[in-house]
Amino acid sequence: MEHPNPDSLAERARRAVGAAGVAGAATAAGAVAASIERASARSHADERAVADLLAAALNAPPAAECPVMALLVDDQAIIAEALRRALAGEPDVDLHYCANPEDALRVARETRPTVILQDLVMPGVDGLTLVRQYRENPSTRDIPIIVLSTKEEPRIKSAAFSAGANDYLVKLPDTIELVARIRYHSRSYLNLLQRDEAYRALRQSQQHLLATNLELQRLTNSDGLTGLSNRRRLDDYVSAEWRRAMRDGASIGFLMIDVDNFKSYNDTYGHVAGDDVLKLIAHAIEASLNRSSDLAARFGGEEFAVVLPGTSVPGMRLLSEKIRIAVEALGVPHSGSPHGRVTVSIGGVTQTPHSEDGSKQLIEAADVALYRAKRDGRNRVVVG
Repeated sequence: MEHPNPDSLAERARRAVGAAGVAGAATAAGAVAASIERASARSHADERAVADLLAAALNAPPAAECPVMALLVDDQAIIAEALRRALAGEPDVDLHYCANPEDALRVARETRPTVILQDLVMPGVDGLTLVRQYRENPSTRDIPIIVLSTKEEPRIKSAAFSAGANDYLVKLPDTIELVARIRYHSRSYLNLLQRDEAYRALRQSQQHLLATNLELQRLTNSDGLTGLSNRRRLDDYVSAEWRRAMRDGASIGFLMIDVDNFKSYNDTYGHVAGDDVLKLIAHAIEASLNRSSDLAARFGGEEFAVVLPGTSVPGMRLLSEKIRIAVEALGVPHSGSPHGRVTVSIGGVTQTPHSEDGSKQLIEAADVALYRAKRDGRNRVVVG
């Protein structure tokens, strides 16, 4: 920062571009653009994948047209044969039979029926216990259960429904009624599965969209070289915090940080090495901040800025010295500097806002303090 007067921000901006080089600026801008393009490409790919999933869920055939898989759990083979004959004229209804109640839960998990026909009275394990087991298992808890009993008994019915049964039939039921109930419960279950799948696809779509928007927002607000906030994000943040401070009657601090003799460094070591130094300094600045409300940004060229809402002058001075020492401690050799290593100069100011449009004066005041730090010998802090 070699400008002759403290008010020439335009001259400083021109000098910054000259020091960094047009090629470097183009590279940084190209890096941001490439990152955004990659994020957009990933976004489009995710959107297509989720759209396919959602379309598959929404375009699935109606539940009434899907095949029915009925699982009969009954120890009497004669009952199984009777039901097989009753359903023989229904080509889209498959009947799977389990005679051993101890295998019922395993068979239900493996066959994934759309409806279970469960006998109540069986040796070893009673039907109500099995109904409860179905409801406790995640893979079978939503499958409709039709309890089969030998008699119409209100207390048994009540117990069956309390255990989790969906329906109750006295065996052997009329074929027309049996088929109607099997189809009704199977269709309800398939509708539930399709609805859950559609909701899952929709939630996944929303999550992908949110993640993509957050990534694009981060890239849009980031400096392509250093990863700090860029100038646009800095200007927006200063304006927002200025208005907040004015509402609350609070103060807002601002630091301007400039790399000493940076043009000489680029001339001696090259622009690639200069870019590496800027990255190191950016990391040192960000690592020095302690509060989530503090924002570090690249102001332009070799200049950085820090926004410090609600910071006192002593606090700002301590933080500025912390940043200056952290950069000096990097120990990056610089033959063109009287200090023999890369250093920074820092100018800071704290103001209490009294007008809406005063944030520009905040930056200008910090710039004046920075000029004084440069004029007084560099590698120092001036807080006004």
